[in-house]
Amino acid sequence: MDARAARVASGNTGSLLRRVLIILFVSILGTGGAMAAVPEMGWKAGLARTVVTPTESMWMAGYAARTKPSEGKIHDLYAKALALEDEQGGRLVVVTLDLIGIDRAMRDWVEKEVKRRYDLAPECLLINASHTHCGPVLRETRYSIYGSSFYGLSPKQMKQCHAYCDRLRGQLVDLVGAAIKDLSPARLDYTHARAGFAMNRRLPTEHGFRNSPYPDGPVDHDVPVLRVDSPEGQLRAVLFGYACHSTTLSFYQFCGDYPGFAQAYLEESHPGTAAMFMAGCGADQNPYPRRKEHGLQLCKQHGRALANAVDTALEVKPKPIRGPLRAAIEEVTLDFAEPPSRATLEQQAQSSNKYESQHAGFLLKQLEHEGKITSTYPYLVQAVQFGDDLTLIAMAGEVVIDFALRFKRELAGPVVWVAGYSNDVFGYVPSLRVLKEGGYEAGGAMRYAPLPGPFAPDVEDRVVQAVHRLAEKVRVTQGK
Repeated sequence: MDARAARVASGNTGSLLRRVLIILFVSILGTGGAMAAVPEMGWKAGLARTVVTPTESMWMAGYAARTKPSEGKIHDLYAKALALEDEQGGRLVVVTLDLIGIDRAMRDWVEKEVKRRYDLAPECLLINASHTHCGPVLRETRYSIYGSSFYGLSPKQMKQCHAYCDRLRGQLVDLVGAAIKDLSPARLDYTHARAGFAMNRRLPTEHGFRNSPYPDGPVDHDVPVLRVDSPEGQLRAVLFGYACHSTTLSFYQFCGDYPGFAQAYLEESHPGTAAMFMAGCGADQNPYPRRKEHGLQLCKQHGRALANAVDTALEVKPKPIRGPLRAAIEEVTLDFAEPPSRATLEQQAQSSNKYESQHAGFLLKQLEHEGKITSTYPYLVQAVQFGDDLTLIAMAGEVVIDFALRFKRELAGPVVWVAGYSNDVFGYVPSLRVLKEGGYEAGGAMRYAPLPGPFAPDVEDRVVQAVHRLAEKVRVTQGK
């Protein structure tokens, strides 16, 4: 054997020995079987966060009945980013927000900027909001349910909202860049547990469906968890979800509600780890109990319960997540039902209910200036595929639980994780069942939005068909 061959042989032996030692070392460090498997070294992960708590008193989003702006904070609100890169260089950046939700205009602006600055494709950016009702009102747009005019804000307060959103969108772009810059070798695993405080809130009564605990209604108590570890076995991040409204609280202090406390508890018990909450299809689910006089105490309890579920999931032997990473996004046109006539709107504009009157007045102005009332909505659906191991579906709007339960049944193959409140939070997305039953989620909530509502009966079919198309697309693509 010549000298060069000897060096190569020696190097290969040394490399093999190092790999064996790393595998043994990681296996020994693993707890509860979580890290006993050979580490997947093809992934890279990067993390970043920024505080998005308003620096001044602002009007708060989520409850139209509020009568004054914020009065301090319980804890900070955050935007957090998890960047993932597979062995082939394919990327995904998940951004989670302790906010009511972003609108389509902000999503589009951020999407274009991260494409320009970091060459991140639109389908590779997923922005999810916890939907806390104790965050600031965001900018008014044509389609946003959280527009400032529906809160009756003064010009000064509206200016505050615009300034906050201008600052926020810049923060989000910088956040994505910081997470990408932080990319380093990682291992991904999936695990899950359960939390029991969510309950269906559509109680059937002789007078229709009332927002109240309904223990016999559909619910999903699953807590999906994506854990991100370093090659040495150090837990770097947990991305976890739950399908439940963030409405334990209804006061005047900024707070992330139960998801904010869950993230804080997890980061306290796992120093150096980033905890990120991704809201599921919780449009018709509330955290119970939820009482105004004990809201903060209950909120902490629900946050602890969710954090305990994540901690339990971390003790379970996980499912390794492999690449490649594939993503797709599609805009689906959803039709609204036939809008009210001009005569009906004129009658509604005289209603003693200020929200019904305000809504009718908006539609009358639209009819006057545009000659017609909006008849469709450009709805975003996103799918992300992790090898043959995990399918992540992200849906815009406040999505009812029927969609998550249906996709978990119908999308055969790997684990299916369904998120709502993603990329554009404009209002409720009912299933056909909910639409037929009527009530707040079926169309009643539209009185707080510059949209005619309710949706047409084919709303579920159109959304479901789009999700199936995207799920098939990312699976076929990854298999080529």
